[in-house]
Amino acid sequence: MSIPEETIDIHTPENVDFGYQIAGIGSRFLATLVDTVIITLLQIIVLVVALLIVNSLDRAPFGNEISAWVYAIIGLIAFLFYWGYYIFFEMLWNGQSPGKRWTGIRVIRTDGTPITLSESLIRNLTRLVDLLPAAYGIGIITMFIDKQSRRLGDLAAGTLVVHDRTPISIQSLSVRRAINLGTQSLTKISLDGFPIERLSNNDLSLIEDFLSRRDQLTHRETLALQILTTLHSRLGLPLPSMSRVEAEDTLLAIMQAMQKRMEER
Repeated sequence: MSIPEETIDIHTPENVDFGYQIAGIGSRFLATLVDTVIITLLQIIVLVVALLIVNSLDRAPFGNEISAWVYAIIGLIAFLFYWGYYIFFEMLWNGQSPGKRWTGIRVIRTDGTPITLSESLIRNLTRLVDLLPAAYGIGIITMFIDKQSRRLGDLAAGTLVVHDRTPISIQSLSVRRAINLGTQSLTKISLDGFPIERLSNNDLSLIEDFLSRRDQLTHRETLALQILTTLHSRLGLPLPSMSRVEAEDTLLAIMQAMQKRMEER
């Protein structure tokens, strides 16, 4: 029998609450296993190349001294691979390493925003302590104790590991909206004067979060109007004058317009 993973509600800076499913030990173990295999393979490749270089230097002048430097470089590369691997990919893929991406989990800050370089450095350099005495012994114990399944690195960096939200497409949102409304017709929303080009990635993520979760949200129309009001206020626009239902349609129209804008580039 599988153990249900906990959920957590995070209050965003836009005064909107979203729920995340916390990644448990099982999901994180699989991600770590995949990452460890990749790191090991990379290190084997580097070691083989280094040995070939050392063998070619056996008969060269100062070959022993150069070989010593080669071994020192191998040790440095091994260190960089293990710790730099996670930091590099978490910055490249917004909190995901290849293993985390494969298992569908992601590192975020405790306030729900993406991690920055400082958090990634702290949580991954603290990994050395989590590894003790062997095989993430301290890390696993800490995850059992902490109600949000955080290891010491997460506690030090202020991060969480959560299940990644399923990517959504504008097409799927449009279909879902038509199904929810049945035979009712959608009012065409005009975005004249709305500067969609000024929307930030956080703005778009917030809208996507709402649209992908709206079927499970209570008072969704009120929440849609609240999000739209927040966007207008941040962009310095007059507060919207529309019904709550129109606010939800407007958010969908914004995403459709942004999708069209991206396709035209």
